[in-house]
Formats: sequence, C-alpha cells, structure tokens
Amino acid sequence: MGTLKLENIRKSFGSVDVLKGIDLDVKDGELVVFVGPSGCGKSTLLRIIAGLEDATSGEVLIDGEAAGHIPPAKRGIAMVFQTYALYPHLTVRDNMGLGLKQAKMPADEITTRVGKASAMLSLDDYLARRPAELSGGQRQRVAIGRALVREPKLFLFDEPLSNLDAALRVNTRLEIARLHRELSATMIYVTHDQVEAMTLADKIVVLNNGRIEQIGAPMELYNSPANLFVAGFIGSPKMNFVDAARLKHDRFGQDGVKTIGVRPEHITVDPKAGTWQGSVMHVEHLGADTNLYLDSKEAGLITIRIFGEYRTEPGALLYATPDPAKTYRFDAAGQVMA
Repeated sequence: MGTLKLENIRKSFGSVDVLKGIDLDVKDGELVVFVGPSGCGKSTLLRIIAGLEDATSGEVLIDGEAAGHIPPAKRGIAMVFQTYALYPHLTVRDNMGLGLKQAKMPADEITTRVGKASAMLSLDDYLARRPAELSGGQRQRVAIGRALVREPKLFLFDEPLSNLDAALRVNTRLEIARLHRELSATMIYVTHDQVEAMTLADKIVVLNNGRIEQIGAPMELYNSPANLFVAGFIGSPKMNFVDAARLKHDRFGQDGVKTIGVRPEHITVDPKAGTWQGSVMHVEHLGADTNLYLDSKEAGLITIRIFGEYRTEPGALLYATPDPAKTYRFDAAGQVMA
C-alpha cells in the first residue's frame, strides 16, 4: 500500500503564508505531479509529506495513519532531490546500499536489492565506479536507485531533472515513467516544467500562491482548464489571451466575458481571408511545426502553432481564424465560463 491524504495543510514562515489549506487524496500506485511556478509552495509541500518540514496546521496521513509524529526515516518514504547528493568517495554500489547498511539490513539482502535496482536502471556496468566518473544522467539514476532499494511506500521526486541537459531530461523522464509502470508504485513528483507534468502524471495538481488551482488528468487540464492561471500554465506555447473589450463587435465577444483564450494550435492561417488580419512579427521554424507571431489589430500579438513547415516572412500579412469550438471565455474573476 502507498496511499496519501493531505488534510488542510497550512505552512507559514513568520508572517508569510506559504501553503494556505491543501487538501489532496493520492491513491495507491498513482503518479501525481505537483506543478506550478517558482515560489508556489510545491517543494515545501513535498518536504512536509517527507517529514523534513513541519506543517503549521493540518494532517498528513500515509496509508491512513497520521504521520505528524513519525520521523522521516520511519515514514516509508524515499526522496530523490534535484541535486544527486551522492557520496563522492563511495562506489555506485555502496551509494545505493548505504541507507540499507545504516539500517543494519543483512548483507545478502542489500546485495539482492542493489542488484535488482541496478538491473532496472541499467547500472550494472557502473557499480564499481565513483560519482565523478559518471555523467549527470547516470548520477541521477544512481540517486533513483538509492531510493528504489528501500522499497518505500511513497517515492518523492523534487525537480529531479532540473540539472540535466535537454536530451538527458527526456531519457531520464522515460526511465521514471517506465519504473512507475513496472513497480506500480505511488510517486509524488514536483516540477515547474509543465511538459514533465503532462507526460508523466496520472494526475496533476496545479499550485499557485500556496493554493490548489485545479486537480485532474493531464488532458483534462488541457481541454477543460478551470481558470486563466491553469489555462495559461498548461500547454506550450501558452494560450493566447485577448481582452474581450477589443472584440466587442466580434462573434467571440459576449456580455460578462472579460478575456478570450485560444491555444496557438487552435488557430488557422490564410493569406486571403479570416477573422483577424495581422502582420507577421517573427517566425520560428522548429521542423515538426512552425510558430508564428502575428500582430493583429483586433486581437493584438498572438501566437499561432502550425503543424509542419509553413513558409512566410516577417512583415507578411496573414489572416488568423480561431476555432470557435475550442475558444475559452473567462469572467472578470478569471474563471472559465460555459
């Protein structure tokens, strides 16, 4: 088992309220991603779950048991940090098995667990090496292996890919996804990268300013954002937002609507006719797709994502047409309207 329940978790540092009442249920075997901008409270929340930080109020329950009185080492939790925190003088094998050795586990059991984790992470060829002899991606796999051997109830990942380059981020992300499938383990993963959240999560928790904005499956948040913040945070390039007052004579403008939102991939372009005419400000040729930045009189500067290669130049006049069925309307409070 590896269930987690958070009940009205609050955390203050002096007069600063970092967490303002977090309620969450995590089922056994789920991979839940906490996502949000820097300073939103996601890492603090993870540390409270781990027992590395005390909540000001509220309760953490692991497998139905209140964990507030349980020290971190006894909570059945293993944590992987963005810094690898490996001992430079120890080999990969010894780094992975150190926690078990300190817990006075029998040597043969340590060997078995380290061997199993090493095989899962393709580290067999590196067991005799020291951290300085490894790449960043290999070091992070060792850190994950050190968590694996503990066979915890919960795996906690605190921005584990932030120190890796782009290619290693993708590879290590795939490793984590594979491990989750093979272990059916409960994992809580913190990141500010919405691509990681979308590709890894069973469930995403979007945090902002110490509060939960929305909880849901990745495509649920993409297709049905609850408010402006979630709509702008999930999706890349980010959603276009247009002041509805600029569109009062447009079919998208309605009474009570403050802001119109449309994703770049839900806008088509045509050189002859369309809803909004504009001048191309910049073109990004990305190979698989093309991003156009169009300065239109009606909607202002908007981003358009075109799948595949699209040939145009800065200064060209184009018409942009948003898909009415995939256009979002937000009220003055930033909440989505039906």
